Amino acid sequence: MHRSALTLAALSTAAVPGMDVVDARLLDSDGSNDVAVVIDSSRRHWIVRAPRDAAAGASLEAEMELLRGLSDRVDAGDLPFAVPTPAGFATLPEGGRAVVHPEVPGVPLQAERLQPGPGLARSVGRAIAALHELPTSLVEDAGLPSYSAEEYRQRRLSEVDEAARTGRVPARLLRRWEESLENVALWRFRPVITHGDLNGDHVLVAQQSVNGIVDWSECQVADPADDLSWLLVAASPEAVESILEAYQLARTESADAHLVDRALLAGELALARWLLHGVRTERKDIVDDAVEMLLDLDEAVHEGAEDAAGEDEPAEAPADGTPREDASPRDED
Repeated sequence: MHRSALTLAALSTAAVPGMDVVDARLLDSDGSNDVAVVIDSSRRHWIVRAPRDAAAGASLEAEMELLRGLSDRVDAGDLPFAVPTPAGFATLPEGGRAVVHPEVPGVPLQAERLQPGPGLARSVGRAIAALHELPTSLVEDAGLPSYSAEEYRQRRLSEVDEAARTGRVPARLLRRWEESLENVALWRFRPVITHGDLNGDHVLVAQQSVNGIVDWSECQVADPADDLSWLLVAASPEAVESILEAYQLARTESADAHLVDRALLAGELALARWLLHGVRTERKDIVDDAVEMLLDLDEAVHEGAEDAAGEDEPAEAPADGTPREDASPRDED
């Protein structure tokens, strides 16, 4: 079922008594919900989401339960950013409920434009750290997924195995992923609450700081590296350094020696999940897109490994035994 903006506007007036809607427009759907922004007579902006099926409805209810707990943490000062706060619900004729919440103000974060040092980069690091400091019971009580470190490693291994069975992943990448996933030392971490789908569209910025984080449908207790992986790919190395420094300073957990390694791996495995999504939904365009990105990644990783190996190998001395031109002279006695 795909609802119109007018239908979603009507649901918002049912969910929030007294709301006088003057405008409504559809937003891009997340695939599970119909979504619109509605504007009331006081020019306040609201978001209305209505699930398309029973599974989406159950997921939306769990997300709303989580958001209630997160909102309490915002009010207590534990989170330095806003989250969507449910203002009302409307029962749907086919079952389930639509939810309405005030739109979180801010503009999407452009990670590629982050500058190092104090400012927005530091705010991003602190915001993610604050989320990772929350008690995992917030997620568990909402009925959302929760994994131990070993369970999560096994989950990632299963994804790689499934991707391998498609025959579309380069062999060198598969070996690289399997070696990392079989290195148990890499996967010694304390699971935390993770957003699960952090990207520029979900991190909202105002006045050079993180003002809000939205779309919590993928939230779970898992690897903290997952929430950092997109930044390591999109932001400059200098900005990443500022983000990670702020993140580590704000965490009470002792330093995770392999956090960056797992974050980089998570970015690569996201391509495998994109491939699997295309296969499962029988979307050839998605499969082709994923395969192209996997081939590009394979080439980039291979070239990087060759360059590193070349730098480590000492240059050979000439066969006649004369010293190389770049050789350092020995100290004279």
